[in-house]
Amino acid sequence: MSDTTILQNSTHVIKPKKSVALSGVPAGNTALCTVGKSGNDLHYRGYDILDLAKHCEFEEVAHLLIHGKLPTRDELAAYKTKLKALRGLPANVRTVLEALPAASHPMDVMRTGVSALGCTLPEKEGHTVSGARDIADKLLASLSSILLYWYHYSHNGERIQPETDDDSIGGHFLHLLHGEKPSQSWEKAMHISLVLYAEHEFNASTFTSRVIAGTGSDMYSAIIGAIGALRGPKHGGANEVSLEIQQRYETPDEAEADIRKRVENKEVVIGFGHPVYTIADPAPPGD
Repeated sequence: MSDTTILQNSTHVIKPKKSVALSGVPAGNTALCTVGKSGNDLHYRGYDILDLAKHCEFEEVAHLLIHGKLPTRDELAAYKTKLKALRGLPANVRTVLEALPAASHPMDVMRTGVSALGCTLPEKEGHTVSGARDIADKLLASLSSILLYWYHYSHNGERIQPETDDDSIGGHFLHLLHGEKPSQSWEKAMHISLVLYAEHEFNASTFTSRVIAGTGSDMYSAIIGAIGALRGPKHGGANEVSLEIQQRYETPDEAEADIRKRVENKEVVIGFGHPVYTIADPAPPGD
């Protein structure tokens, strides 16, 4: 069989994955996520990302990834109640955030906030699975609080109350950002975005986190390392670079002409091409 395989009943062609550093070298096992097995698929614990994004709230997917299964209706209600109760920030964490300048990068703020939280609410000795899951839930619930508390204080001198009664993490984030409850459409958009970004197998930040955890370090240190890796322009920071490039163009025609020129010159075009997804991005085509 050739390296290029034609999918049955499809016009799509599965191209071989690009050869990159350590490509094909096993790095470990995971039950959480599979990426690009057929060229452009993404599954969380066996569930197709398209189905999860269409039918699930982010909290359901978080429960699936952290606690191992999709929750029942009662379990989801209990999980949301738990997350709501974890949105608050200890006083000394707020003090640390107030010391950060307005020019700080948001990723640096989250990294610092997690570090401060780890000093205040340290992981118990023994590194139990249940303890790690509790920390994951705390970070999931409070990262919006960390980021938006810093933002409003550093930019406006306002000490906001980070606890809200919003039903979702996405709604909580938007409420803190804008100072009012978001519309259902905005909250739905946050659900979809968070679901699509929730897991991506052995990406750089996950690999970094697992290396740190493998040394016997604490959960917070593993997450801090992952945030540091995610910040890089060759990982999560690529989105930021892509937006900066888009802002160069005044019109769509100008953008098209420049991109075509770059392709002809075999230059890297940020936002196009992926070493794993050889057909297309598996994310829903946006409805």
